[in-house]
Amino acid sequence: MRADISPRAKLALYGVMCVLLIPFVFPTWWMVTSSIKPISDIFAFPPQLVPQNYDWTTYSKVFELQPFVRQYWNSAYIAAVVTVGTMIISSMAGYAFARIRFPYANAVFMIVLLGLLIPSEVTIVPLFQMFLKAGMVNTHWPLILVPIFGAPSVFATFVMRQFFVTLPAELEEAARVDGLGRFKIFTKIALPLAKPALASVAIFTFLHSWNLFLEPIVFLSSSEMFTLPQALTQYTDAYGGPMWNIQLAAATLTALPVLIVFIIAQKQFVEGLAHTGLKG
Repeated sequence: MRADISPRAKLALYGVMCVLLIPFVFPTWWMVTSSIKPISDIFAFPPQLVPQNYDWTTYSKVFELQPFVRQYWNSAYIAAVVTVGTMIISSMAGYAFARIRFPYANAVFMIVLLGLLIPSEVTIVPLFQMFLKAGMVNTHWPLILVPIFGAPSVFATFVMRQFFVTLPAELEEAARVDGLGRFKIFTKIALPLAKPALASVAIFTFLHSWNLFLEPIVFLSSSEMFTLPQALTQYTDAYGGPMWNIQLAAATLTALPVLIVFIIAQKQFVEGLAHTGLKG
């Protein structure tokens, strides 16, 4: 912020920012506070911003009604494997498209980007048939392989390619003079400089995998194999209605890792987006 802005202007700016923040903060506040309310208080009118009655047993019931720890582990390790796999694939592919000259490179890159235009709902049936024949239904393999080699990886490849394009060609020329080959130039020079872009890819990929909902519903059938987004739908009463306070308690626990990851890596996230938007 510029130092010559008057105190009144700063105050007005901060006021506007606080107002704009309300639509983003209120749903999270409502989720957390409603997770410790009785169900009757959740639908009270006017809404209670601060709980009048507390029911902390909702968090213990999260673990009693579902194998929540196992489901938490499922989401955590799948998201970690998908994130690492996507970073490896996208960094190599992005570098190849940015720095290696081969016939029809731009045309191939455009064809790859077309994968972003295909909705996952279009491919889910043939993917199910393919994994069914491979005996991988009700396993976590589809949730790992599809994101790594599917649309999330295409977007990550685009981000990495845009970053590598911005690197000065003189770096590679100096490395060749020193006797480095293509792979060592990639691992010793290009990849260490790509940390901001890799951080952006990691956050995007982790969020996508953590929140994946359609694929788990299609490929998984046993509660022990469920991931968290699918597990949240299982907290229902005897009539099939949602147990709102318990669902919100589980949703609060589910949102914590994503919030922590973003807070820790937000600086690298912003830097990565800034670098990848320089030119392309």
